[in-house]
Amino acid sequence: RAAFRFVHISTDEVYGSLEYDDTPFTEQSAYRPSNPYAASKAASDHIVKSFFQTYGMPTIITHSSNNFGPRQFCEKLIPLTIRNCLLEKKIPVYGNGKNIRDWIYVLDNCRLILDVWKKGQIGENYNIGANNEIRNIDLIRKICAKLDQIRPRSCGKSYTELITFITDR
Repeated sequence: RAAFRFVHISTDEVYGSLEYDDTPFTEQSAYRPSNPYAASKAASDHIVKSFFQTYGMPTIITHSSNNFGPRQFCEKLIPLTIRNCLLEKKIPVYGNGKNIRDWIYVLDNCRLILDVWKKGQIGENYNIGANNEIRNIDLIRKICAKLDQIRPRSCGKSYTELITFITDR
């Protein structure tokens, strides 16, 4: 019981969005969620913080950047892009695709969460990322280029022709 720690796994989306030249978020960054998902995660962070402050519950919060890796949900950006390319379907890109995201391999993220659980300071927040920032449109184009090399389309055109810009959420 003395070693118990409650690690709440949140998201860096609670901080909002970064522009190309913006300074990366820190653990001291203000919360500025810009969509309902991020707002719900920010709300859950506040509930966890209130349990720490009110009851002394040993809590730690992690804010992970975007994960990628095996068995990722098929509607996430990377698997959706790959699947749509291979099925010759349109690749949806929200807005102008210039949203910047940091990407971390899922097993690296898990190892870092375990480190925070073992060594983290009770009551603190920890941002977990890989310093692997890229605009969504650039990531999609890289995936398309790689697939153009390893599995070219039968029509001879690039997978980038499947990119379709749609209204941002």
